[in-house]
Amino acid sequence: MRRILPLLPLLLITACNQKDGQQEQQSGVVANIVDQTLPNVEEGPVPANVITPVEPPPVIDAPPPPAAPNGLIPAGLQGRWTGMDERCGDRSADLGLTIAPDELIFHESVGTVQSVRERSNGRIAVNAAFTGEGQSWTRTLQLQPSADGKTLTIMNDGTAVTRKRC
Repeated sequence: MRRILPLLPLLLITACNQKDGQQEQQSGVVANIVDQTLPNVEEGPVPANVITPVEPPPVIDAPPPPAAPNGLIPAGLQGRWTGMDERCGDRSADLGLTIAPDELIFHESVGTVQSVRERSNGRIAVNAAFTGEGQSWTRTLQLQPSADGKTLTIMNDGTAVTRKRC
């Protein structure tokens, strides 16, 4: 209690100097630096050692993606295909196939197109390098679209599988 008594007059003086719950601001003392603004300051002259570019920066175009040497898969065959008895929305369908201009993306393997050759009767021969399930191989597939473009028959080593367009 004796330690608090000497501080009591100091606390009373501090309380008396407050007006409406705010402390009186002394001149030359900044209470909140955000409230203080700098006077309008003009920018000085540009220093002599500043480097001014003479030419605009060069425009560098990104190289185009590599294309298959003998062409790409025609746009009419590109898209999503699946087995005749499978649902189009089923991404785990065993016969699911996505044909891109330079890729054949099967359920468990991907073939990167190396060459595309047109054959008779609208058939296309696609030579591709495949990878899947830890193995790599090359294969030439024969793609035969139907006249209406709704089905695609793929011949691989004498076996033909027909898929429908999704």
